Amino acid sequence: MAMNNEPETEYTVVMDTDAMSATIRSIALAVANANPDIESLVMLGILRRGRPLAERIAGLIGELTGYSPPVGSLSTTMYRDDLHAGASGELASRMGETHFDFSVDDRTVLLVDDVLAAGRTIRAAMDEVMDYGRPRRIQLACLVDRGCRELPIQADYLGYALATKPDEWVCVRLEETDGEDAVLVHRRFTAPDKEGN
Repeated sequence: MAMNNEPETEYTVVMDTDAMSATIRSIALAVANANPDIESLVMLGILRRGRPLAERIAGLIGELTGYSPPVGSLSTTMYRDDLHAGASGELASRMGETHFDFSVDDRTVLLVDDVLAAGRTIRAAMDEVMDYGRPRRIQLACLVDRGCRELPIQADYLGYALATKPDEWVCVRLEETDGEDAVLVHRRFTAPDKEGN
């Protein structure tokens, strides 16, 4: 319980391990079906949790088609229009750096992220990709769409859509980064005082 009416949080489990596994497999199948020229596909996971998601999807695509797309990492913090330079640098140092060893020219680039919200991260990701070359097309796969959009960006491949409120946020936990697979929705609340108010 909170002291002095300080806000606490509670959470709801939206996806457990089995649900996440089925959802990621469904995304991989949709990507494979939508890209008959599958060998032109390369994948960029947006740091931090987009990278392990991209690796899982690529592995499943390999099982389905015999071709495992190469996977790289994309750090968008230096391209965000809502972070000042100092904050971008500090965040980038914590999140990691962009790294991939393949060309994006005339390729289908699949961006992978865990949560789609305002759309600013995806816009920044597209700006960064275009600095590295000229893809044939760019697609987007996201595990969860939490709404709250500020830019007209939608996922081509989506696992789960939520309508969250301003006092709620989505937490994706992955085995690779957090030791478990789960999607949680956290919400803030204020504990009642001693009079029950």
